[in-house]
Amino acid sequence: MKRATDVVRAGAWPTAERIDSVTLLFDDRYRRRLRMLGDGGLDFLLDLIEPIVLHTGDGLRLEDGGFVEVRAAEEDLVEVRGRDPAAFARLAWHLGNRHLPAQIEGDRILIRDDHVIVDMLRGLGAEVRKVSAPFDPEGGAYGQHNHDPDHRHGALHAERHG
Repeated sequence: MKRATDVVRAGAWPTAERIDSVTLLFDDRYRRRLRMLGDGGLDFLLDLIEPIVLHTGDGLRLEDGGFVEVRAAEEDLVEVRGRDPAAFARLAWHLGNRHLPAQIEGDRILIRDDHVIVDMLRGLGAEVRKVSAPFDPEGGAYGQHNHDPDHRHGALHAERHG
């Protein structure tokens, strides 16, 4: 079985060497080891040293050559909007205080559908609606993005703590 042993960030790998692509939900884009089936049928093993968050456009380098492109699958989400910038900031604070995965895009926040959270947001005056979109949430100051070797805080942590 082919093995993908390295992640090359979007824009940094030669797309002409793309052999296949793989479309994954968010939960499947933070793995260390997982058997995967490419969109074009390539059966391969993701086999990394440690889990890394995969983003749309990243390339999984196959050990015998070529790349598999990562694509984020559409998921059932909730779009959250505030009536003004202050309300938006307040909503973002409440979501962050609950440590929920959230994708912040300009004047909207995308979260997973959770009726308890949606009810809370409505009670705070948020405009909410269900959407289907790729989900690529923020990693958080202490979250999984710090395991990304391309992220500066992760590099500083490694320098300081080995």
